[in-house]
Amino acid sequence: MLKNAGNREGREMTVKVAIIYYSATGTTFHLARAVEEGAKEAGAEVRFRKVHLDTTGRLWAGGALVNKVCSSFTSSGTAHGGQETTIVNLNTTFYHWGAIILGPGYADPIQFRAGNPYGASFTSNNGSLKPDETALAAARFQGKRVTEVAAQFIAGRKK
Repeated sequence: MLKNAGNREGREMTVKVAIIYYSATGTTFHLARAVEEGAKEAGAEVRFRKVHLDTTGRLWAGGALVNKVCSSFTSSGTAHGGQETTIVNLNTTFYHWGAIILGPGYADPIQFRAGNPYGASFTSNNGSLKPDETALAAARFQGKRVTEVAAQFIAGRKK
């Protein structure tokens, strides 16, 4: 999941991206690091966090997640392991928050090779494979795209 933080006073501000992930085998960790690389390449200030359970209740109830740009990525142990379903279901949580959901789509040539317009994903063969360069490049693109769109959103709010 990725989200941006804006500045309500209208001052120039770096896009802040939080990369929040869980990884049992390390595969999703590698995708998360690639998302981080892409976000940093696009100029984001990045916080990288591993979580074990949902702790967003207070933020959600207080409206702190409204209008944050969010995007999902995942990995699975097996082919047909529910990658797209996982991403869509993560996005359902974002709808409850009032967030702005941003997928990578086919907005970059890497997406035609990676094949998942919902978000970066990889099949790890039950943890025995690390993400290949195609999956990592798709994750970097996703981090960069979220950062750039969040920056546009922040700039637009200042006008």
